[in-house]
Amino acid sequence: MTNDIIDFYLKSHPVTIGVLALLSIYFIVMNWVFFYRYFSLNSWYSRENNSLESLLMGASTVSQSSFLNNFIKTNSTMSKEVFDLSILAATREATKGLSILSIFASTTPFIGLFGTVVSILDTFSHIGQTSGGMSIISSGVSDALVATASGIFVAIFAYTYHQILKRKSYEIISFINMQSEALQARNVN
Repeated sequence: MTNDIIDFYLKSHPVTIGVLALLSIYFIVMNWVFFYRYFSLNSWYSRENNSLESLLMGASTVSQSSFLNNFIKTNSTMSKEVFDLSILAATREATKGLSILSIFASTTPFIGLFGTVVSILDTFSHIGQTSGGMSIISSGVSDALVATASGIFVAIFAYTYHQILKRKSYEIISFINMQSEALQARNVN
C-alpha cells in the first residue's frame, strides 16, 4: 500500500499532485465549517424550540436565550418592522458558512477534472516519446482519474453538508418567525 502511494506520487504530474493537495485542504476546511456550524446551529435550534414552546404554553414573552429577545429589549414597541428585521438578521446569522460549502460543491469536480486532463495530456506526451502501447495509456489514465474521483468525492460531501445546514437554518428561522407571529397576535388582541 505504501509503495503504491509512493509509486503514484512519483508517476503523477505535479499539477495532479497539486490538485489532490488542494482538494485535501478543501476537504479539511469543509469538514471544519460543517461540524462547527452544525453544532452551533443545533444549540441555537434547541434554544429557539424551547422559547417557542414556552411562548405557546402561555409565557408572556420569549425566553432570554432567544434571538428575538435582543430585538425586543432594545425597542420599546414590538412592531412588525422590528420582527422582520430580527428575522433578516437571524437568516444572515443562520446561513453563515453555506456559501463556502456551495462553492466547494460546485468547483471541486472541475478542479479534479483539471488534474485529470493535465495528467492525461502528460500520459499522451510520454507515449509519443516512448514505444508503448495500451499498458502505458491505461496506467496513465487510471492514475489521472484519481483526481476526478477525488473532486467528485469532495463535492458529494460539500453538497450534502450544505443541504443539512440549509435545512437546519430554515427550521431555526421558522421558529423565530412563529415566535414573532405569536407575539404580534398577542399585541393585536
